Amino acid sequence: MKRDLLSVITHCNRLLRYLTIPIPFPSTLSGKSAQRFIFALLFCHAVNVSADNTWSYLQKSDPLNNRTYSVAQSPLPARGRYDNLRMEIVCKDNTLQVAIDADSLIASQGSGFDFEYQIDKNPAVTIQMKTFPDSKRKGYTEQDAKRIVNDILAGQSIFIRVNTMIRKVLSAAMPLENAAETVKHVVSDCGLNLSAGVAKEQAYSLAEFEREFGKLSPARQQQVLDQLKQIMNAIEK
Repeated sequence: MKRDLLSVITHCNRLLRYLTIPIPFPSTLSGKSAQRFIFALLFCHAVNVSADNTWSYLQKSDPLNNRTYSVAQSPLPARGRYDNLRMEIVCKDNTLQVAIDADSLIASQGSGFDFEYQIDKNPAVTIQMKTFPDSKRKGYTEQDAKRIVNDILAGQSIFIRVNTMIRKVLSAAMPLENAAETVKHVVSDCGLNLSAGVAKEQAYSLAEFEREFGKLSPARQQQVLDQLKQIMNAIEK
């Protein structure tokens, strides 16, 4: 089935590339021939739009150790509206990652940066990602990967923002209607079993607390510390 679809898309792409050449519309087409030509053109346009909204399951090889790993790759966002930015759900060495692949500079190699995502109309979530040791345009997280995947499985669309080291914000929007099967395939490769239903809220981690605590004003930080002290005193009693 997938092979047949790829064949159709290949022929359609050839037709659409042919039509970009500035030549006159074939004058010999008339009647049923013209109708068939127009129908083929419309069909191919629909096939390409559908393909552009599909998440892809890929298997890649790590050049450092020749090990195979699996990837659920998002479609590229609409040209002209957003930046050239992809999301990837990765299972590598039995570890789940969520990665970002951009055409533009994000940060220096091995550096942290803020990544923000919003599922449907839910409140936006900001996490810390890190660029790969060998790339300034690709970043990832392992710590928040399960949370992001659960949120993706529960949504219909995702909007993402990447804050770069040069203070430029990269953004993109991607559909999630066709993502579940592909994402679950990668998750199962890692031996995990995540629900496609409503995402379960992860336990509040110390790292997440430290990030949010650091964003507060000194006065608010002291208020939080006072409240924590009261909680700890109550626990010790």
